[in-house]
Amino acid sequence: MAWVNENYATLQDSYLFSQVAHKVAEYSAAHPEKKIIRLGIGDVTLPLAPVVVEAMQRAVAEMGVKETFRGYGPEQGYDFLHEALVKYYAEFGVELESSEIFISDGAKSDCGNITDIFDDANVILVPDPVYPVYLDTNIMRGRKIVFMEGTPENGFLPMPDPAVKADIIYLCSPNNPTGAAYTKAQLKEWVAYARQNDAVILYDAAYEAFIEDGELPRSIFQIEGAKECAIELCSLSKTAGFTGTRCGYTVVPLALKRKTKNGKEMSLNKMWLRRQTTKFNGVPYIVQRGAEAVFTPEGQKQCRENLSYYKENARLIGEALEEKGILYYGGKNSPYIWMQCPNHMKSWEFFDYLLENLGIVGTPGSGFGSRGEGWFRLTAFASREATEEAVARIRKFL
Repeated sequence: MAWVNENYATLQDSYLFSQVAHKVAEYSAAHPEKKIIRLGIGDVTLPLAPVVVEAMQRAVAEMGVKETFRGYGPEQGYDFLHEALVKYYAEFGVELESSEIFISDGAKSDCGNITDIFDDANVILVPDPVYPVYLDTNIMRGRKIVFMEGTPENGFLPMPDPAVKADIIYLCSPNNPTGAAYTKAQLKEWVAYARQNDAVILYDAAYEAFIEDGELPRSIFQIEGAKECAIELCSLSKTAGFTGTRCGYTVVPLALKRKTKNGKEMSLNKMWLRRQTTKFNGVPYIVQRGAEAVFTPEGQKQCRENLSYYKENARLIGEALEEKGILYYGGKNSPYIWMQCPNHMKSWEFFDYLLENLGIVGTPGSGFGSRGEGWFRLTAFASREATEEAVARIRKFL
């Protein structure tokens, strides 16, 4: 008999965003006349930057010529994209070696796949509320999971508790779903905790490009000592509109080493390289040429124009909530607005209310964990027209 992984039986029946999509589809079918504004899943709506499209078109043309055609590429990514990222990190004071960078098809994949290089006996520390992928991928492995609570009292930025001993720590800043961002001083405490406990921080920096405040770190490697205790995962999905194009990158420092149960010291960089060369064929050349263009001066200019568009959407939503006296977090260095459900409503109750009365779709906070109950996530990725309509409905009916 072929035994299956029993840990899957402990997962929720469906992924959070699948539940949202199902409820919206049912409502749309029953009310085809209603115009629904989608502020739920964090998918971008603006097209790729022109310089990115041009780079990809040139790459497509190369693939049609014998002399410039390319087959299998390096699983860890082409050197030209590595070099672009080394220069990008240098802009905020982080020095990287090319061999520390691994190109991937997105941060979500790497967040799940990175667990391959860690023993299942590790204790996992995740925030609550939390991006579901952190939690579910470790449930799939049967690992012990402990939670650190995000609350209004700590600004939804939980800090280390010396009484809690964990081996793997998930941090996301700016945070999904709450939009809250750690300061350098706060990350210093996490780096100190990780080093004291020989733990490893898995740092999700997917939204770093939304940071406007110069006092907030863009990378955990801006913190001294982080290269001995942290792996950083990042994505071009939101920062450059690559949700459908698929490209991201993970930084595994050469200085990061840990031991096996029998005491053998291992390089996590070499382990991840071995994992990727075994299980991953790399990101297409055409996509990587587009990603390279993101980090050119013109690419940065065009991508930041798109980011400014989404930031203005966030500002408009936040302004409307403030007028209504509704408490919220995020929206300033993040594309997410984490709002408190009015009138003590439960998260799914408020989801139904918004959908049925305002025609607005968001994401129930309880889907991100028990501490998300009573909270709700809105995103700034809709069109300006849709955002302005949503804001008008909030002002009039909420």
